[in-house]
Amino acid sequence: MYNLGLDIGTSFIKAALTECSSGIVVNVVSEPSSEQKIKVFKDGWAEQDPEIWWKNTCQAIKNLISSTNVNPSLISGIGISYQMHGLVLLDNKGNLIRDSIIWCDDRAVSIGKKAFIELGKEKCIDTLLNSPANFTASKLKWVKNNEKELYKRVYKFMLPGDYIAYKFSGKMTTTNMGLSEQMLWNFKKNKIANFLLKHYEIDSSLIPDVVSNFGFQCKLNKKGSSECGLVENIPIYYRAGDQPNNALSLNVLKPGEVAATAGTSGVVFAVTDNKKTIESERINNFLHVKIKNSSSLGKLLCINGAGIQYAKLKNELNIESYDEMNKLSLMARVGSEELTYLPFGNGSERMLNNMNVGSSMLNFDKDIHTNAHVIRATLEGIAFAFVYGIQILINDGIKPSVIRAGNDNLFKSKVFGETISTLINNEIEIYETTGAIGASRAVNLRNKDFVKFGKNIIDNDLLKTFTPQINSKEYKKAFNLWVKKLELTLK
Repeated sequence: MYNLGLDIGTSFIKAALTECSSGIVVNVVSEPSSEQKIKVFKDGWAEQDPEIWWKNTCQAIKNLISSTNVNPSLISGIGISYQMHGLVLLDNKGNLIRDSIIWCDDRAVSIGKKAFIELGKEKCIDTLLNSPANFTASKLKWVKNNEKELYKRVYKFMLPGDYIAYKFSGKMTTTNMGLSEQMLWNFKKNKIANFLLKHYEIDSSLIPDVVSNFGFQCKLNKKGSSECGLVENIPIYYRAGDQPNNALSLNVLKPGEVAATAGTSGVVFAVTDNKKTIESERINNFLHVKIKNSSSLGKLLCINGAGIQYAKLKNELNIESYDEMNKLSLMARVGSEELTYLPFGNGSERMLNNMNVGSSMLNFDKDIHTNAHVIRATLEGIAFAFVYGIQILINDGIKPSVIRAGNDNLFKSKVFGETISTLINNEIEIYETTGAIGASRAVNLRNKDFVKFGKNIIDNDLLKTFTPQINSKEYKKAFNLWVKKLELTLK
């Protein structure tokens, strides 16, 4: 028997098939061949058509089944990971009302800031562990304020993963973890944050039925199964945002354990059991997966301009592959001859207090700097942003005991991995896994056997370790220069 895992990403949809008992990966596929389009109607806006997610999900599943020759009747359950914080709106017939306002859209920043002041910073930090900021609830308030006729048609609002589950099953549902990432979870009372709904004048009936992250959520109906090529009645047993799911995929479950990812955006997700924060506007606290009776939180720090900036550079330099770029980066020395890159070019950066400072390459000298320097400076700039963010997490009480990351995207680069490892003076364990693989394996966690789950990850996936370089002086010099340039930009 097999489990199917899906990762509903911003750029791609990934689908993975794993063996139920061992967790061994059978295959992973990705759709489409080129990145999914982000619609940008105004500066700082970002939208996607959820039907594109569904179309590519169906195609990925069909490709996976075809490539493995596995009979769909042998698939015992489905797990879903998804891009966080997006807003999907459905009418009472289940039709989309508008495109999704996705995670990196910053149109609702001012709405969240205003609510933070009006509700009181102390109350928000005490109950939400965050500012309402630019999250899903604030995006919905923006629609209410600015698209009144569309808002009148809203029957339910949901997250991207909730929408894919709906397309499979015809059932509109969400989860407690999903509510926390929308900024609609009251951590003090462990229930829906009705006070924020009331402040935004949003009726709680617009929230879908709440199901558990682990265990039976819904099952494929005739329409969903026929469109995606699976058999009817396969259960969906798991659903989580991409960052809690990434942490789960890496066996990051206990306080002090840290997961990192560097895809379209860069994220550091640190586990803690401390429901206190002094950095509520620069980092965010969300519910994490529950192990027995634990109440673990994930402190999440996001760098919007990570992999997307490296992808732009690839196109600008007209280089065929990321492998070629990574090899070229090794031809330049640490510090890239003082060429400095600020990677913040994908909307407002929460860790910079929601400032939109843009991206910039500083100190470029055509007589000194080659493509190798430009590539290395870009990798170093993104890595420095990670280190800067990790320092914020440490300031908020995180004491990293282990850092784990998947062997994909920027962590395939030796420059990137060694730069971070050296500057934080901590090893980074690299695992051959993805969010889709983690979501597939998580199907088995309806039985709550986290020990076996973690063992399968260690046995199957540990690939390599980045270790701090003995000569760290040049790394520190380059990082300090980068911080100075950032601080000048922020003034």
